[in-house]
Amino acid sequence: MSSSRRVNPWVIAAAVGGVLLVLAVLASGGALARSLTSPLGPGLELATTTISPTGTPTGARAAASSAPTGIPPTATPAPLCGGPATMIVLGVGADNRDNNYLYGLADAIRVARIDFTVPAVSMLTFPRDLWVEIPGIADHYGIDHGKLNQAYLYGNPGMGYYDGPGAGPGLLARTLDLNYNLRADHYGAVNMQTFVRLVDAVGGIDLFLEQPVDGRPVDDKTEDMGYFRAGQHHMDGQTALRFSRIRKTDSAFRRDDRQTQVLCALKDKLLSPDVVTDIPGIIAAFQGSVQTDLSPAQLASLVCLVPMIRPENLRFASVPEDLLTQTRNAEGSSVLQPDEEMLRALVQDFIAGTWPTEPDQPSCP
Repeated sequence: MSSSRRVNPWVIAAAVGGVLLVLAVLASGGALARSLTSPLGPGLELATTTISPTGTPTGARAAASSAPTGIPPTATPAPLCGGPATMIVLGVGADNRDNNYLYGLADAIRVARIDFTVPAVSMLTFPRDLWVEIPGIADHYGIDHGKLNQAYLYGNPGMGYYDGPGAGPGLLARTLDLNYNLRADHYGAVNMQTFVRLVDAVGGIDLFLEQPVDGRPVDDKTEDMGYFRAGQHHMDGQTALRFSRIRKTDSAFRRDDRQTQVLCALKDKLLSPDVVTDIPGIIAAFQGSVQTDLSPAQLASLVCLVPMIRPENLRFASVPEDLLTQTRNAEGSSVLQPDEEMLRALVQDFIAGTWPTEPDQPSCP
């Protein structure tokens, strides 16, 4: 498949090799004996929906939208990089500052739909304050509803609320499935310190800001995230983290836009030739600090796919603001109440690959 840009094959090979080394270290504490196909963490154990290469769900969910009989199937290209036709991955940015995942809220929640045939990636951001039903923990203090980010917290082993598969990511995945029929195939969670070390390991990231971003405190309860002037910035890990967390001066939706900028800048840095020399630092940044049930082979497939994705096929979207109503729960906390029917329909379009067709948020250049 042709691409709009050329990437040195040595860079790709070295990146894949580096990821395999990272994952081998994570999997066995430095012993390279574990199978490349073994998951690096506990699985979600959800009955995932199979997605055909055309983006159409198959199985029970596809019964209502099956194609008429008598129409020959359209030939589709084989998946690239040894991957499946598509993969749905739940991504979590955890707010715990320690290297363990015993506690912590989901500070950022994104679901990626990865198409290995086009190739393409779409990312859907869910608001952390979304009011949802949380399954499986009602026998612990009577909790059956909460904010979406609390589902991850309640699932973490330090809380002792959840006994099911996948710990925090597992309960968060089940919450998304229960409320919006979104079943993730896999998950990956990164905490703040791991993010900082990753950005530092690749030598920082470069961002251009068209407008200044003010993250200074608005009251005595707000952390000082700093002031970022318009123009070019080179950010180390701590600076990139502060920039990504700015919310109080505008909104959580604009914070999502800033996180997209950071993800794009990090992607560019990881694909640069200079990253090859930073592979040992990347290994150190990730060792013992990532939650995922992906196997080394699966992550190698993802790394292989990234350089093949054209900019127009990397799309970021968020839940439309007009589907959300800000209200308060019984405890008086501010929450977002969604239009449940409309949001479920939108999520199904996302899973099928029919939305977004254009980015709702800034995409990578």
